[in-house]
This record gives sequence, structure tokens and C-alpha cells, in this order.
Amino acid sequence: MANQEKGSKAYLFSIVLVAVLGGLLFGYDTAVISGAEKGLQAFFLGAGDFQYTDALHGFTCSSALIGCIIGSALSGLFASHLGRKRSLFMAGVFFFLSALGSYNPEFLFFEHGKATYSLLVVFNLYRVLGGIGVGLASAICPMYIAEVAPSNMRGTLVSWNQFAIIFGQLVVYFVNFLILGEHTNPVIEQIGAGVYSVTADSDPWTIATGWRYMFGSEAVPAGLFALLVCFVPETPRYLAMTGKDEKALDVLSKINGLDKAKEILAEIKNTAAVKTEKLFTYGVMVIFIGIMLSVFQQAIGINAVLYYAPRIYSDMGLSDPMMVTVITGTINLALTCVAIFTVEKLGRKPLLIVGSLGMAIGAFGVALTFGNPGMSALCMASIMIYSACFMFSWGPICWVYISEIFPNTIRGAAVAIAVAFQWIFNFIVSSSFVPMFNMHLTEGDDFGHWFTYGMYGVICVIAAIFVWKLVPETKGKTLEDMNNLWKKK
Repeated sequence: MANQEKGSKAYLFSIVLVAVLGGLLFGYDTAVISGAEKGLQAFFLGAGDFQYTDALHGFTCSSALIGCIIGSALSGLFASHLGRKRSLFMAGVFFFLSALGSYNPEFLFFEHGKATYSLLVVFNLYRVLGGIGVGLASAICPMYIAEVAPSNMRGTLVSWNQFAIIFGQLVVYFVNFLILGEHTNPVIEQIGAGVYSVTADSDPWTIATGWRYMFGSEAVPAGLFALLVCFVPETPRYLAMTGKDEKALDVLSKINGLDKAKEILAEIKNTAAVKTEKLFTYGVMVIFIGIMLSVFQQAIGINAVLYYAPRIYSDMGLSDPMMVTVITGTINLALTCVAIFTVEKLGRKPLLIVGSLGMAIGAFGVALTFGNPGMSALCMASIMIYSACFMFSWGPICWVYISEIFPNTIRGAAVAIAVAFQWIFNFIVSSSFVPMFNMHLTEGDDFGHWFTYGMYGVICVIAAIFVWKLVPETKGKTLEDMNNLWKKK
């Protein structure tokens, strides 16, 4: 039992740990496609009633992101009407159902193992359902953590959510690697513009079964998350804004101690006195900055690496691309810790600016070296620099900003809008990467390779300038301070 007089960090960490499991599922669900996509492509290439094209495969790999857009757009309504806690429970249920449905999309209605156009539609619907869970979790997990965390620990604790996202991606890379085991991904060759076929010597187990186990494995952490959410409290800020002051004080006391809890509750009640403030009450700039932080986090192109890592490393000629993907994920996890341990010391802005410039260097390095056999080591190093710089900057810090930058009375709606833009641009980047990467001006040239990463590098430079010029530093400020910050502007 937490000490009501002094508060308990153990209690705080225990409820934050449950919330960051939502981040782990977010990472798990979005990255599971990286190991499964080749087996999935080979399975649907065997369909007899339609032609599974490059464009259809790009859509199938990205279809969960449509659900992410829907889930994040609805997150404000969910958070405001159901509360933060029940919204997280709903996200867990969506994750669980999506994992089972993606594992066995034929359930009840289709012949098992027979690829058809109708089955493809149903599979994508299950992925969209999981995406709705990701969209809800991506908006509400950082919101939940920010609303229970003391101001001097908020940046660190919200950064743990990004650590969980990257850890979830690393876990699924490793799970996919273990599931694949001695089996190999199918070999797919191009037979026409945007049209592919599976070679006769491809591993039939991977095509028929492997990808199913990869998607189905998510049911375990999803079920655990949904169960554990039942045991955490609602956030004190939501309780206070819905007239449940005694419950809010109880939660705040367990975290901060009774005296500090009374002080925080008074601040919350003061800033939440008008609960019907319009979205632009604090001006257009706060909404614009929130949206653009989300846009830049995706437009810099990181998910083109995270989602397609095995394919990229395979194209580079590496013998074991899945293992290299696991190694990259481990490096990403370590670099996320840099943000966790420095965000309250160095501040948000310096990490974003340095990370943007480092990513630009990495992206330009990939653009100049990809496809050159003599520079494969430099190319791989550039990809790792690009990815690593994201992990201590835009990865965690964007979520810190989105969770804290908006005033209390508009936070639910503003976070929903910002995160919806994030997923819209995630979808644009993820679905456009493969066709853009494969562009050729003349037969056999590498135009698509250098153009794609060159464009990402330019966007990284623009992102650094945007943060430098427009984004305020929020280190050390309480959530209630955000009202005054934006009223002054």
C-alpha cells in the first residue's frame, strides 16, 4: 500500500509500467509485419482469383496504419467519455482480437490455406482492428503517464513509453527470428511491372504457416495488457475534471504525498474550471506545433527502415538480414535510454535538433552509398546512424511534447488531432517507400535509392530548423503551466 502522507515512487512506477505495456504493444504490432511480409506476400501470390501486385502488397503491409489513423482520431472521444483507463482496456481488446484474426483470417468463413481476394480483405480488416488499438494506445498511453507523473519526472517517464515501443519492436524482431528458425523466407522474383512470383525452391512452411505464428504471437502480451489495465487507477486529472475530487486526491496522495496532492489538485481544479474550452482557445500556434511535431516524426522516414529492415538488408546482400535487424533493434533500444536519462537535464529542444542533424547525415550517407557493393559497410553504418539518432530524439521526445504541450482543457482533442496526423504521415511514408525505393529513370539505375533517402535527409534538416525557431522548451513545467505558456503567446 502506498504511503498517503509521503507518497510512493514504487506505486507510481507500477502503474506507469502497466501503461508502457501499451507502448510495447504499439511497437510489437507495427513491426511484426517486418518479419511476416515476405511469407504473407508469397501466400497471396498463390491466389487463383486475383493478381497480388506490388501495390496491393504495399497496402497490405500498411493497412494497420489506417486503423491507427482511426484510433488516434477517436482517442479524444474515448479519453474524454470513457476515461483514460477504460480506453486503454479497449485498446488491449482490439490488439488481442487482431492478433488472433491475423493468425487465422479463415476463421468460420473461408477454407483454411486457400488464398482468395475475400480472404485478403478480411485479413486487412483484422490488421485495421489492431491498428485502431495502436492508435488509441499511441495517444492515450503518453497522456496517461503525463497525467499521473510529477512534473520533475514527466519527461523521463513518458520517454519510457518510447523505450517500450522500441523494446516491443525488438521483441517482435527476435520472436520472428525464433519462429523462422531453420526455415527461410520465400524467394520472390519480379516478372513484370509491379508483378511478382514465388520461385519453386521457396520454403513452403514459411508461405503456409510462418507468418501466421508471427501475427498470432501478439495475443500473449495483448491479453496480459488488457488484464493488468483493470488494476491501475484512472488518472487524477481526469477524475478531477469529472467531479471525482476525492478519488483524484487519493491517487495523487499515493504518488506525491497528501500535502503535495492537495496543492496539485487545487491547480488542476483551477485550470479545469472551464471544461468546455474550444480547441483554439490558446491560439492556432499550439495546435500547429503539435501537428508539425507529429508530421516531422514520420516525414523524416524512420518507419521505412523499421518496417522494411529485413528487406533492405537483404537488398544490400547481407546473408542473414533477420539477425542484422535484431542487432539494429538492440542498438535502437540502447540509444532510447540516452533520451530517458538526459531529457530532464538537457531539455527537449537540444535533443531534437541534434537528432535531426544526425539523422540527416545518416540519410545522406545511405543515399550516396546504397547499391554500391564496395560501400556496403558504410551504407549499413549510415542506416544505423540514421536510426540511432532518431531513437534519442524524435522517437521519445515527440511523444513527450505531445503528452505535455497542450493545456489541460483541450488536451484530449488536441492530442487526438496531433496523433492522427502522425499516423496519416506514417501511412504515407510506409505505403510509398517500396514503390519510391524501386523507381528507375533508366533500366537498372539506382535513382529510387538515392532520391528516397536524399529526400528524407532534406526533411531532417527542415525539422531541425522548425524546432529551433518555433518549438518552446517545456522542461520542468507542470501541465498546468501550459495554460500560461500559451496565453502569453
